[in-house]
Amino acid sequence: MQYVKPKRNVPEELVNENIHFREVLVIGPDGQQLGTMMRREAIEKAYDLGLDLYCVAPNAKPPVCKILDYGKHRFNEQKKARESKKKQHVTEIKPLRLSPVIDDHDFDTKLKHARSWIEDGQKVKVDMRFRGRMITRKEVGETVMKRFIEQISDIAVVDKQPSMEGNTMSVVLSPRKK
Repeated sequence: MQYVKPKRNVPEELVNENIHFREVLVIGPDGQQLGTMMRREAIEKAYDLGLDLYCVAPNAKPPVCKILDYGKHRFNEQKKARESKKKQHVTEIKPLRLSPVIDDHDFDTKLKHARSWIEDGQKVKVDMRFRGRMITRKEVGETVMKRFIEQISDIAVVDKQPSMEGNTMSVVLSPRKK
């Protein structure tokens, strides 16, 4: 039985033998333009220099290829990607669920959790689900939500005002700017 290499979903890089264009515009390792050549001729020129032929602009007419050290080029690209990933700041929205008939101790516990998340710089989405006949008494839920917002207003601001979406009232809180 013959081993068949599984195909990856990653498109193959256009390097050396993977370049399938007849003619390519070649740029030398030091940046000068070497002109339009046949693919085989360009690959041989790159091999003579001990480097690789890499297609930098496959959609151009003719496609543009550069003679370079592909391993070094790929390493530098990965390094740039890692650096940019480090600088990204992802804001996570932490969910919190209240009930219109929440007890005082439970309310205080939820408030304490929300305070710690906001102090850590995260946003908090507070949901209040109305179940069964509670939907007819929205004002009870609104008072609980207003009380929650009021008690956390010293460190948080309301990003999205309380609104009903189906049977759920929700509000988004974010940390105050210092």
